[in-house]
Amino acid sequence: MAGLALVSIALLLTAACGNSGEAKPASGADGTTAATVKKGDVTLVIGAYSVARDAFSKLLPQFAKEWKAKTGQTVTFQESYEASGTQARAIAGGFEADIAALAMESDIDKIAKAGFITSDWRAAPNHGMITRSLAVMGTRKGNPKGIHDWDDLTRKGVKVLYPNPKTSGGAQWDINAMYGAGLKESEAKTGKKDPAYAKDFLKRIHKNVESLDKSGRASMAAFEYGVGDVIVTYENELRSRIKSGVPYEIVVPKSTILIENPAAIVDKNVDKHGTRKVAEAFLSFMFTPEAQQVFADYGFRPVDPAVMDKVKENYDVPEDLFDISYLGGWDEVRKTLYSPKGVWYQVLAGI
Repeated sequence: MAGLALVSIALLLTAACGNSGEAKPASGADGTTAATVKKGDVTLVIGAYSVARDAFSKLLPQFAKEWKAKTGQTVTFQESYEASGTQARAIAGGFEADIAALAMESDIDKIAKAGFITSDWRAAPNHGMITRSLAVMGTRKGNPKGIHDWDDLTRKGVKVLYPNPKTSGGAQWDINAMYGAGLKESEAKTGKKDPAYAKDFLKRIHKNVESLDKSGRASMAAFEYGVGDVIVTYENELRSRIKSGVPYEIVVPKSTILIENPAAIVDKNVDKHGTRKVAEAFLSFMFTPEAQQVFADYGFRPVDPAVMDKVKENYDVPEDLFDISYLGGWDEVRKTLYSPKGVWYQVLAGI
Protein backbone atom coordinates (compact mmCIF):
# COMPACT_ATOMS: atom_id res chain seq x y z
CA MET A 1 0.00 0.00 0.00
CA ALA A 2 1.44 3.37 -0.96
CA GLY A 3 0.72 7.02 -0.38
CA LEU A 4 -0.58 9.01 2.53
CA ALA A 5 -2.52 6.13 4.12
CA LEU A 6 0.64 4.04 4.36
CA VAL A 7 2.62 6.93 5.83
CA SER A 8 -0.08 7.59 8.43
CA ILE A 9 -0.26 3.99 9.53
CA ALA A 10 3.52 3.66 9.52
CA LEU A 11 3.76 6.66 11.84
CA LEU A 12 1.21 5.05 14.14
CA LEU A 13 3.26 1.90 14.23
CA THR A 14 6.42 3.74 15.18
CA ALA A 15 4.83 6.26 17.65
CA ALA A 16 0.93 -10.12 25.07
CA CYS A 17 0.63 -15.01 27.74
CA GLY A 18 2.19 -20.25 29.76
CA ASN A 19 3.11 -20.14 33.30
CA SER A 20 6.50 -20.16 34.94
CA GLY A 21 5.41 -20.05 38.52
CA GLU A 22 3.14 -18.61 41.12
CA ALA A 23 3.79 -15.70 43.46
CA LYS A 24 6.54 -16.72 45.92
CA PRO A 25 8.85 -15.00 48.39
CA ALA A 26 11.29 -12.89 46.41
CA SER A 27 14.17 -15.03 45.17
CA GLY A 28 16.89 -14.37 42.66
CA ALA A 29 17.69 -16.27 39.51
CA ASP A 30 20.45 -17.98 41.49
CA GLY A 31 17.98 -19.25 44.10
CA THR A 32 18.81 -16.72 46.82
CA THR A 33 15.97 -15.13 48.77
CA ALA A 34 15.62 -11.48 49.61
CA ALA A 35 16.68 -12.31 53.18
CA THR A 36 19.97 -13.94 52.11
CA VAL A 37 21.19 -11.45 49.50
CA LYS A 38 24.42 -10.00 50.92
CA LYS A 39 24.50 -6.38 52.05
CA GLY A 40 24.68 -3.92 49.19
CA ASP A 41 23.03 -6.21 46.69
CA VAL A 42 19.39 -5.97 45.63
CA THR A 43 16.62 -8.27 44.42
CA LEU A 44 14.10 -6.94 41.91
CA VAL A 45 10.78 -8.79 41.67
CA ILE A 46 9.35 -8.99 38.14
CA GLY A 47 5.67 -9.80 37.56
CA ALA A 48 5.12 -10.13 33.82
CA TYR A 49 2.75 -11.64 31.31
CA SER A 50 3.95 -14.94 29.91
CA VAL A 51 4.63 -13.82 26.32
CA ALA A 52 7.31 -11.39 27.58
CA ARG A 53 9.35 -14.20 29.14
CA ASP A 54 11.67 -14.90 26.19
CA ALA A 55 12.64 -11.26 25.71
CA PHE A 56 13.12 -10.79 29.45
CA SER A 57 15.48 -13.78 29.52
CA LYS A 58 17.84 -11.58 27.49
CA LEU A 59 16.99 -8.20 29.00
CA LEU A 60 17.42 -9.04 32.68
CA PRO A 61 21.05 -10.21 32.49
CA GLN A 62 21.90 -7.28 30.21
CA PHE A 63 20.48 -4.84 32.73
CA ALA A 64 22.20 -6.61 35.64
CA LYS A 65 25.55 -6.32 33.85
CA GLU A 66 25.07 -2.61 33.16
CA TRP A 67 23.85 -1.93 36.70
CA LYS A 68 26.86 -3.73 38.18
CA ALA A 69 29.24 -1.71 36.01
CA LYS A 70 27.51 1.55 36.92
CA THR A 71 26.94 1.06 40.65
CA GLY A 72 29.01 -1.93 41.76
CA GLN A 73 25.77 -3.46 43.04
CA THR A 74 24.64 -6.95 42.09
CA VAL A 75 20.98 -7.13 41.12
CA THR A 76 19.23 -10.49 41.08
CA PHE A 77 15.69 -11.18 39.92
CA GLN A 78 12.69 -13.07 41.10
CA GLU A 79 10.62 -13.66 37.97
CA SER A 80 6.97 -14.64 37.69
CA TYR A 81 5.32 -15.10 34.30
CA GLU A 82 1.59 -15.66 34.06
CA ALA A 83 -1.39 -14.85 31.89
CA SER A 84 -1.74 -11.08 32.13
CA GLY A 85 -5.07 -11.01 33.94
CA THR A 86 -3.88 -13.66 36.38
CA GLN A 87 -0.68 -11.73 37.03
CA ALA A 88 -2.56 -8.47 37.58
CA ARG A 89 -4.88 -10.11 40.10
CA ALA A 90 -1.89 -11.67 41.90
CA ILE A 91 -0.12 -8.32 42.28
CA ALA A 92 -3.34 -6.56 43.31
CA GLY A 93 -3.86 -9.40 45.80
CA GLY A 94 -0.46 -9.06 47.44
CA PHE A 95 2.25 -10.62 45.24
CA GLU A 96 5.09 -8.19 45.90
CA ALA A 97 6.25 -7.44 42.36
CA ASP A 98 8.41 -4.34 41.98
CA ILE A 99 7.80 -4.14 38.23
CA ALA A 100 4.59 -5.12 36.44
CA ALA A 101 4.98 -5.76 32.70
CA LEU A 102 1.59 -6.79 31.36
CA ALA A 103 -0.37 -7.25 28.16
CA MET A 104 -2.65 -4.23 28.42
CA GLU A 105 -3.15 -1.01 30.31
CA SER A 106 -6.39 -2.17 31.91
CA ASP A 107 -4.40 -4.79 33.84
CA ILE A 108 -2.00 -2.13 35.12
CA ASP A 109 -5.07 -0.10 36.09
CA LYS A 110 -6.35 -3.02 38.21
CA ILE A 111 -3.16 -2.82 40.26
CA ALA A 112 -3.47 0.95 40.56
CA LYS A 113 -7.10 0.71 41.68
CA ALA A 114 -6.01 -1.75 44.37
CA GLY A 115 -3.69 0.97 45.72
CA PHE A 116 -0.35 -0.55 44.75
CA ILE A 117 0.53 1.91 41.96
CA THR A 118 0.22 5.46 43.25
CA SER A 119 2.24 7.43 40.71
CA ASP A 120 1.18 8.36 37.17
CA TRP A 121 2.60 5.36 35.32
CA ARG A 122 1.48 6.85 31.99
CA ALA A 123 3.96 9.71 32.50
CA ALA A 124 6.74 7.38 31.34
CA PRO A 125 7.87 7.54 27.68
CA ASN A 126 5.25 6.38 25.16
CA HIS A 127 2.60 6.66 27.89
CA GLY A 128 4.16 3.69 29.66
CA MET A 129 4.04 1.33 26.67
CA ILE A 130 7.25 -0.68 26.20
CA THR A 131 6.29 -2.72 23.12
CA ARG A 132 3.72 -2.96 20.33
CA SER A 133 2.34 -5.80 18.27
CA LEU A 134 -0.70 -6.75 16.18
CA ALA A 135 -3.45 -9.33 16.56
CA VAL A 136 -2.86 -11.70 13.63
CA MET A 137 -3.55 -15.27 12.54
CA GLY A 138 -1.04 -18.07 12.34
CA THR A 139 -1.36 -21.10 10.09
CA ARG A 140 0.68 -24.16 9.44
CA LYS A 141 3.17 -24.34 6.58
CA GLY A 142 1.58 -23.64 3.22
CA ASN A 143 -1.60 -22.24 4.81
CA PRO A 144 -3.53 -25.44 3.95
CA LYS A 145 -6.94 -24.01 4.89
CA GLY A 146 -6.46 -20.89 2.74
CA ILE A 147 -6.83 -18.39 5.59
CA HIS A 148 -6.58 -14.78 4.36
CA ASP A 149 -8.85 -12.69 6.61
CA TRP A 150 -11.12 -12.93 9.64
CA ASP A 151 -14.07 -14.09 7.51
CA ASP A 152 -12.20 -17.32 6.78
CA LEU A 153 -12.39 -18.24 10.47
CA THR A 154 -16.18 -18.57 10.13
CA ARG A 155 -15.96 -21.28 7.45
CA LYS A 156 -17.16 -24.78 8.17
CA GLY A 157 -14.32 -27.12 9.08
CA VAL A 158 -11.83 -24.43 10.16
CA LYS A 159 -10.66 -25.10 13.73
CA VAL A 160 -9.66 -21.91 15.57
CA LEU A 161 -7.57 -21.34 18.70
CA TYR A 162 -7.36 -18.33 20.96
CA PRO A 163 -7.09 -18.12 24.77
CA ASN A 164 -9.62 -17.29 27.47
CA PRO A 165 -10.25 -13.57 28.08
CA LYS A 166 -11.08 -14.27 31.73
CA THR A 167 -7.38 -14.87 32.36
CA SER A 168 -5.51 -13.75 29.25
CA GLY A 169 -4.79 -10.21 28.13
CA GLY A 170 -3.82 -11.62 24.76
CA ALA A 171 -7.29 -13.10 24.40
CA GLN A 172 -8.85 -9.71 25.02
CA TRP A 173 -6.66 -8.20 22.33
CA ASP A 174 -7.72 -11.03 19.97
CA ILE A 175 -11.41 -10.49 20.68
CA ASN A 176 -11.03 -6.72 20.43
CA ALA A 177 -9.46 -7.22 17.00
CA MET A 178 -12.21 -9.50 15.70
CA TYR A 179 -15.05 -7.44 17.16
CA GLY A 180 -13.43 -4.26 15.82
CA ALA A 181 -13.06 -5.85 12.39
CA GLY A 182 -16.79 -6.58 12.49
CA LEU A 183 -17.47 -2.94 13.30
CA LYS A 184 -15.20 -1.89 10.44
CA GLU A 185 -17.02 -4.20 8.02
CA SER A 186 -20.43 -2.90 9.08
CA GLU A 187 -19.19 0.67 8.79
CA ALA A 188 -17.95 0.02 5.25
CA LYS A 189 -21.35 -1.43 4.29
CA THR A 190 -23.70 1.01 6.03
CA GLY A 191 -21.65 4.08 6.88
CA LYS A 192 -21.84 3.52 10.64
CA LYS A 193 -20.67 1.05 13.26
CA ASP A 194 -23.19 -1.72 13.95
CA PRO A 195 -22.52 -3.48 17.29
CA ALA A 196 -25.10 -6.17 16.47
CA TYR A 197 -23.25 -7.01 13.25
CA ALA A 198 -19.91 -7.10 15.10
CA LYS A 199 -21.36 -9.38 17.79
CA ASP A 200 -22.71 -11.78 15.17
CA PHE A 201 -19.35 -11.74 13.40
CA LEU A 202 -17.59 -12.66 16.65
CA LYS A 203 -20.20 -15.34 17.36
CA ARG A 204 -19.65 -17.00 13.98
CA ILE A 205 -15.91 -17.17 14.61
CA HIS A 206 -16.38 -18.49 18.12
CA LYS A 207 -18.45 -21.43 16.86
CA ASN A 208 -15.23 -22.78 15.35
CA VAL A 209 -13.09 -22.37 18.48
CA GLU A 210 -11.45 -25.62 19.60
CA SER A 211 -10.43 -24.57 23.12
CA LEU A 212 -9.94 -21.53 25.34
CA ASP A 213 -6.56 -21.87 27.02
CA LYS A 214 -5.43 -19.96 30.08
CA SER A 215 -2.93 -17.76 28.28
CA GLY A 216 -1.58 -16.80 24.88
CA ARG A 217 1.50 -18.91 25.54
CA ALA A 218 -0.64 -21.94 26.50
CA SER A 219 -2.71 -21.47 23.34
CA MET A 220 0.50 -21.34 21.30
CA ALA A 221 1.69 -24.55 22.96
CA ALA A 222 -1.57 -26.28 22.03
CA PHE A 223 -1.16 -25.17 18.43
CA GLU A 224 2.38 -26.53 18.42
CA TYR A 225 1.03 -29.88 19.63
CA GLY A 226 -1.21 -29.99 16.56
CA VAL A 227 -4.49 -28.62 17.93
CA GLY A 228 -6.45 -26.45 15.49
CA ASP A 229 -5.92 -25.14 11.98
CA VAL A 230 -5.36 -21.48 12.78
CA ILE A 231 -4.39 -19.54 15.88
CA VAL A 232 -5.32 -15.95 16.69
CA THR A 233 -2.41 -14.50 18.62
CA TYR A 234 0.20 -11.80 18.96
CA GLU A 235 2.27 -11.21 15.85
CA ASN A 236 5.41 -11.35 18.01
CA GLU A 237 4.59 -14.88 19.21
CA LEU A 238 4.53 -16.16 15.65
CA ARG A 239 7.56 -14.15 14.54
CA SER A 240 9.58 -15.55 17.41
CA ARG A 241 8.56 -19.13 16.55
CA ILE A 242 9.32 -18.66 12.87
CA LYS A 243 12.73 -17.23 13.74
CA SER A 244 13.48 -20.37 15.77
CA GLY A 245 12.69 -22.54 12.73
CA VAL A 246 9.03 -23.48 13.21
CA PRO A 247 7.35 -23.37 9.76
CA TYR A 248 4.31 -21.22 10.54
CA GLU A 249 2.86 -18.56 8.30
CA ILE A 250 1.57 -15.20 9.49
CA VAL A 251 -1.70 -13.86 8.07
CA VAL A 252 -2.20 -10.15 8.77
CA PRO A 253 -5.91 -9.32 8.41
CA LYS A 254 -7.08 -6.32 6.45
CA SER A 255 -8.49 -4.81 9.65
CA THR A 256 -6.80 -5.50 12.96
CA ILE A 257 -5.84 -3.80 16.20
CA LEU A 258 -2.58 -2.19 17.27
CA ILE A 259 -1.56 -3.88 20.52
CA GLU A 260 0.29 -1.81 23.11
CA ASN A 261 1.93 -3.46 26.13
CA PRO A 262 2.70 -1.43 29.28
CA ALA A 263 5.09 -1.68 32.21
CA ALA A 264 4.97 0.16 35.51
CA ILE A 265 6.68 0.44 38.87
CA VAL A 266 4.55 -0.97 41.69
CA ASP A 267 5.06 1.90 44.12
CA LYS A 268 3.83 0.25 47.31
CA ASN A 269 6.18 -2.69 46.82
CA VAL A 270 9.33 -0.83 45.79
CA ASP A 271 8.94 1.46 48.79
CA LYS A 272 8.50 -1.56 51.06
CA HIS A 273 11.53 -3.32 49.55
CA GLY A 274 13.73 -0.23 49.20
CA THR A 275 14.17 -0.95 45.49
CA ARG A 276 12.84 2.23 43.91
CA LYS A 277 16.17 3.35 42.49
CA VAL A 278 16.91 0.09 40.70
CA ALA A 279 13.28 -0.32 39.63
CA GLU A 280 13.26 3.14 38.06
CA ALA A 281 16.53 2.33 36.30
CA PHE A 282 15.14 -0.93 34.93
CA LEU A 283 11.96 0.73 33.69
CA SER A 284 14.05 3.38 31.93
CA PHE A 285 16.31 0.66 30.50
CA MET A 286 13.37 -0.95 28.71
CA PHE A 287 12.91 2.20 26.62
CA THR A 288 16.56 2.36 25.51
CA PRO A 289 17.52 1.50 21.92
CA GLU A 290 19.47 -1.49 23.24
CA ALA A 291 16.43 -2.98 24.98
CA GLN A 292 14.08 -2.04 22.16
CA GLN A 293 16.30 -3.95 19.75
CA VAL A 294 16.01 -7.02 21.99
CA PHE A 295 12.23 -6.70 21.90
CA ALA A 296 12.43 -6.46 18.09
CA ASP A 297 14.61 -9.58 18.02
CA TYR A 298 11.75 -11.41 19.73
CA GLY A 299 9.15 -10.19 17.26
CA PHE A 300 7.70 -7.14 18.99
CA ARG A 301 7.27 -3.83 17.19
CA PRO A 302 9.58 -1.37 18.97
CA VAL A 303 8.21 1.84 20.45
CA ASP A 304 11.54 3.58 19.82
CA PRO A 305 11.16 5.30 16.41
CA ALA A 306 14.82 4.89 15.44
CA VAL A 307 14.80 1.16 16.20
CA MET A 308 11.47 0.71 14.41
CA ASP A 309 12.89 2.50 11.39
CA LYS A 310 15.75 -0.02 11.28
CA VAL A 311 13.43 -3.04 11.31
CA LYS A 312 10.27 -1.73 9.61
CA GLU A 313 10.88 -3.74 6.45
CA ASN A 314 10.28 -6.88 8.49
CA TYR A 315 6.69 -5.94 9.31
CA ASP A 316 3.56 -5.86 7.18
CA VAL A 317 1.30 -2.82 7.40
CA PRO A 318 -2.43 -3.68 7.64
CA GLU A 319 -4.71 -1.89 5.24
CA ASP A 320 -7.08 -0.74 7.98
CA LEU A 321 -5.23 -0.62 11.30
CA PHE A 322 -7.09 0.66 14.35
CA ASP A 323 -6.26 1.05 18.02
CA ILE A 324 -8.23 0.72 21.25
CA SER A 325 -9.69 4.20 20.84
CA TYR A 326 -11.74 2.93 17.86
CA LEU A 327 -13.61 0.76 20.36
CA GLY A 328 -14.05 3.66 22.78
CA GLY A 329 -11.01 3.02 25.00
CA TRP A 330 -10.47 0.39 27.67
CA ASP A 331 -13.19 1.62 30.03
CA GLU A 332 -15.78 1.29 27.28
CA VAL A 333 -14.35 -2.05 26.13
CA ARG A 334 -14.53 -3.50 29.64
CA LYS A 335 -18.16 -2.46 29.87
CA THR A 336 -19.22 -3.41 26.34
CA LEU A 337 -17.33 -6.66 25.89
CA TYR A 338 -16.19 -8.05 29.22
CA SER A 339 -18.76 -7.05 31.85
CA PRO A 340 -20.99 -9.91 33.14
CA LYS A 341 -23.64 -8.96 30.56
CA GLY A 342 -21.17 -7.90 27.89
CA VAL A 343 -20.85 -9.06 24.31
CA TRP A 344 -18.21 -11.69 25.01
CA TYR A 345 -20.27 -13.43 27.69
CA GLN A 346 -23.34 -13.31 25.47
CA VAL A 347 -21.32 -14.98 22.71
CA LEU A 348 -20.03 -17.56 25.18
CA ALA A 349 -23.60 -18.30 26.28
CA GLY A 350 -24.86 -18.45 22.70
CA ILE A 351 -27.19 -15.48 23.23
